[in-house]
Amino acid sequence: MDIIGADDSQPRFVKRIAAIDLGTNSFHAVIADLFTDGSFRRIEDLKEMVELAKGGLGTRLADDAFARGIDALKKIKVLCDSYEVEKILAFATSAIREAENGGEFIQASIDQVGIKIKAIPGTVEAELIGYAVQHGMLLKDNAEMVVDIGGGSVEFIILNQNIFHHLLSRKIGVSRMTDVFAPKDPIAEKDIANLEAHYTAELEELPPLIEKFGVKTMIGSSGTMQAIASMIAARKGLPVDITLNEFSFSKEDFMRFYDEFITLDESQRLSVKGLDAKRVRFINTGVVLVRWLFETFGFEQTKISTQALREGIIIRYLKNEMIGLPSGEEFSDPRVRSVFELLRKCSWHEDHSRHVAKLALIIFDHLKDEIGLIDEDRELLKLSAYLHDIGYYISHKAHHKHALYLIRNADLKGFSEDEIEIMAHVARYHRRSTPKKRHTDYWTLAKPIKQRIKKLSGILRVADGLDRSHYQNVEQLEITENKDELTFEISTIDEPQLEIWGAMRKRKLLEEITGKSVKIIPKNKRT
Repeated sequence: MDIIGADDSQPRFVKRIAAIDLGTNSFHAVIADLFTDGSFRRIEDLKEMVELAKGGLGTRLADDAFARGIDALKKIKVLCDSYEVEKILAFATSAIREAENGGEFIQASIDQVGIKIKAIPGTVEAELIGYAVQHGMLLKDNAEMVVDIGGGSVEFIILNQNIFHHLLSRKIGVSRMTDVFAPKDPIAEKDIANLEAHYTAELEELPPLIEKFGVKTMIGSSGTMQAIASMIAARKGLPVDITLNEFSFSKEDFMRFYDEFITLDESQRLSVKGLDAKRVRFINTGVVLVRWLFETFGFEQTKISTQALREGIIIRYLKNEMIGLPSGEEFSDPRVRSVFELLRKCSWHEDHSRHVAKLALIIFDHLKDEIGLIDEDRELLKLSAYLHDIGYYISHKAHHKHALYLIRNADLKGFSEDEIEIMAHVARYHRRSTPKKRHTDYWTLAKPIKQRIKKLSGILRVADGLDRSHYQNVEQLEITENKDELTFEISTIDEPQLEIWGAMRKRKLLEEITGKSVKIIPKNKRT
């Protein structure tokens, strides 16, 4: 994927909006700034647990639940006002949509809070979730199935990177199923059988769709699926402190987790790492559904999307209300788009960073097989080169360390946790110290990740040195080698001494990686 030469224009701020997902168990608001390139940046978010389903779905909202919902909206409105939000988009799902007094709740929101709510059908909910997943994950041409397990309903979206094949919404959410089936605690085998029989009946149209579109992978979004992923990650000792987005677990991982978790009672579930206490009461019905999906369709893997309905609300608003904004085909990949949003936010040193990336890729292409790198490393090196100086946004001093922090905490989309760690550390090691045992963030990573970081950092350090002036003096780079030495021959616009000095003082890590000395000479001055 080549993004050199992407749109150079700086996006302009257009509007600040808030998107509110009024779910069965929680209200979740996201405040975001919209820009002229069709991108958005999250500014703040707020989640309030309201448990509208207490008292049952499809009946009246209980007085306490009604009051909790209005109070939550008041808090969200205060937050929106403090951020001077221009437009609030509030979408209600199952609990409000089905309640006998749902209309009263919507009117009370208008009268008491000043927020107008739209109660959307399940298919629209599925569509919005689909937009969010397409925006935030690295998808390909093959069809995948998104499963969004909510409190009142579950949405199934069969899609690829470009289109929706099918949208399906069923009233089998975890709160609803817990209320309807009232499983024992711990859940009994008979309860599990009853749930699975219900899922089979409710989802009878799903098997032919899975076969028709050749779906092989499941994508989980929203709280229940994220909770399951967090628990599995904790069991395996895997880090998810940066992002759950793109985190994957296998059927085997899930079944090992299931066999133990399903035997626990509520008090025991409270102590399970990765599970929010507020989900303990109704998590089991979702766990049983995920097992049913694995077993019924033979899926071998599930990936996680941290974007869901609220991000979908923003994306649809961009699509429908901001017609004519350039999307740029180079930004159709969520990974690239996400990186460029961070670069622009941090006022990146664009000319220098693009030039360093070009030089780094020349070195990579020459050394790839020799030092055991893979194709995926090439993209990570390029993006690391783009990002390596964003720490200047905080301060010049220790800007390489600031880059590490910014990349790790930027909520980059489409990348796994390991890929974010690689980019963050490669950017961090572009200057000053090379990786050391005293660097805790680095040293606690898995050995294969540390090895990739060292190799890519060795390349980036030399490439950065070759633009020491930040004026793109090196026009051409040719690399030759023998068994003991790598020779970098550079053609420059002006005198080459600064670039030679800059690269030579940063060559040691590359020499360690290759086992060869590095020599840098100006063109036609071989010695």
